Amino acid sequence: MRSRRTLVFSLLVGVVLGAASCQKPYHDEKERYVLIAANVKLPYWQEAEAGLRDVSQQLGVRAEMVGPESFDPQEQLRAFQKTVGENPSGILISVSRTDLFQDAINAAVASGIPVITIDSDAPDSKRVTFVGTDNFRAGQESGKRIAEILHGKGNIVLVTIPGQLNLDERARGVNEALKKYPGVKVVQTLDDNGDPRVANDSISALIKGKAAFEGVLCLEASGGSGVAEALHRLDLQGKIPVVAFDKDPATLDWIDRGAITATITQKPYVMTYYGVKFADDLHHNAVHEFKDWRTAPSGPLPKWVDTGTAIVDKSNLAAFREALAAHPKPM
Repeated sequence: MRSRRTLVFSLLVGVVLGAASCQKPYHDEKERYVLIAANVKLPYWQEAEAGLRDVSQQLGVRAEMVGPESFDPQEQLRAFQKTVGENPSGILISVSRTDLFQDAINAAVASGIPVITIDSDAPDSKRVTFVGTDNFRAGQESGKRIAEILHGKGNIVLVTIPGQLNLDERARGVNEALKKYPGVKVVQTLDDNGDPRVANDSISALIKGKAAFEGVLCLEASGGSGVAEALHRLDLQGKIPVVAFDKDPATLDWIDRGAITATITQKPYVMTYYGVKFADDLHHNAVHEFKDWRTAPSGPLPKWVDTGTAIVDKSNLAAFREALAAHPKPM
C-alpha cells in the first residue's frame, strides 16, 4: 500500500513538473530593448548604460545603448530609424531635437514599438511615457542657488545647448527663479554644443575680452568641467562661482578643488532602469486596464515620471561620493 502511494505521488510530481516545463517563458530570448542616447561618450550616458545593463540582466532580456559619440541630432535620428527597422521590443530615447524626432517617434509607435522618452522629452509626440527630471524645477533650483551665492546681485553667463527641450526647460526655470532676485541678470548665453572644450574656449574668450560677469550657470553635463578648467588656467578659480549640472567625475573633482561651487545632479541610472521596465510591460501588454496599449484610448502608464534631483557642494561631496561607491559601474 505504501509503495502504491509513493508511485501515485511520483506520478503527480512528474505531471506537475512536465506541465511547468511546457509553459512558455515570460521573456523570449529574442527580446531586445535599445537606448538611443544623445552622446554615448559622456559619463552621464555611461551611467545610464549601467542601469540598462542591470535591468536587462534582471529581466533576462537583451539591451544595448547606441547613438552618436558627440552631440549630433541628425546622427541620433539615423540611429533611431535604424533601430526601428530592426523591430526591437522597445525603445528608450533622449530626444535632442523635438521637431526632428516627432514624426519618427509617431511612426515607431504606430508600428507597434513602445517608445519611452528619458532625460529629454518629446511631449507632443505619441511617445507613451517620459521618465526623467522635472527640468523646469531643476532650472529653478539652479537659478536660486546661483542667486543665493551672489547674495542677490550680479551678472551671470548661462552655458547650455539652445533648442534642446530639456535644457530650454531648465533655462525657463532659471528665468522664473530669478524673478525673485531682480539684482541677478543673465547677460550672455553660450552654446557649448555638449563639449567641455567649447565651454572652456567660450568662457576664456569672454574673460580675455573683459566681459563683466560675476557667476556662471551651466545647464548641461559638459559645461561645468570646461568652465572650471578655464577659470583654473586663468587664475580665477574660486573667484567666479560656478553652478554646474550633473555628477560627472570631473565635475565632482572640480567641486573638491573649489572651482565649481555646486552642481544639480540627475539620476540617469534610474531613468533607464525603470524605462526598460515600463517598455517591457508595454511589450507584454502587462497592464490590463485596456485590452491592448496600442489601441487604448489613453496610455496604461503614467505620462510622466519625475526621477528627482539633488544638490551637491563641498559640504556634502564626501557623503555623496561614499553613497556612489556601491553604484553599478558601466562595463
